[in-house]
Amino acid sequence: MMKNAFRWIGKGIAAAIVLVLLYQLWLFAHVLWWIDHNPSTTSFMEAGLARQQEKNPDAELRHKWVPYDRISINLKRAIVAAEDAKFLNHEGFDVEGIQTAVEKNLKKGRLVAGGSTISQQLAKNLFLSGERSFIRKGQEAVITLMIEATWSKRRILEVYLNVVEWGEGVFGAEAAARYYYSRSAYVAVVNRTKNVIENFQRTPAVEDALGLQALAYRQMGMTQLMNDTIRVLQENFPASHYLAELKAGPTKAD
Repeated sequence: MMKNAFRWIGKGIAAAIVLVLLYQLWLFAHVLWWIDHNPSTTSFMEAGLARQQEKNPDAELRHKWVPYDRISINLKRAIVAAEDAKFLNHEGFDVEGIQTAVEKNLKKGRLVAGGSTISQQLAKNLFLSGERSFIRKGQEAVITLMIEATWSKRRILEVYLNVVEWGEGVFGAEAAARYYYSRSAYVAVVNRTKNVIENFQRTPAVEDALGLQALAYRQMGMTQLMNDTIRVLQENFPASHYLAELKAGPTKAD
């Protein structure tokens, strides 16, 4: 009896391992496909649509894919500066960023910072949920390694800027630009940087994020968003060189 029980337990463990490996292969197949094919949806998009349709069954997400070359260079720099300053130099994980986040969390006595890189955030957005668990974090790490091993940094940033959520039901930089253009009181990206200021204080990376965001808004003709961003920049970095550049007006590069 005991032998039969152990045999069945062994078979159950082996079956579980096979299922896990098959799931990893399924994930990796998607990662490989998306090297040169654009994802039409993500796990976060599906969850966002479900939330929207709970309130309105006819609700639709706002999302429009744009090629990397059509995204403002200032916006790209702003996102990297705000979200992951070492993006070009790490292989998916920022050890110092994780250590800083842990120290901040311990100091605050609660979870206020995650230390996730752009690659980690992309892995989570594409395949996972916002659930906080060690299993989810472990799977996120595996997917991050898959992405970093097969995609260029350019491709990672292109997909990230096109699928990340910029507000309730708004996914991607292009959809955000269109949606928020006429809503001058709403500052989606600036709110992200405010959180960085709160959690990591006033660093040069945050100054770059705000300054480059303002330049990106100017380039896209989003005047009110630019002014809102400049106001945050003035409050936190009154001596910033970006203020003089913005005051001087658009240049030919814009």
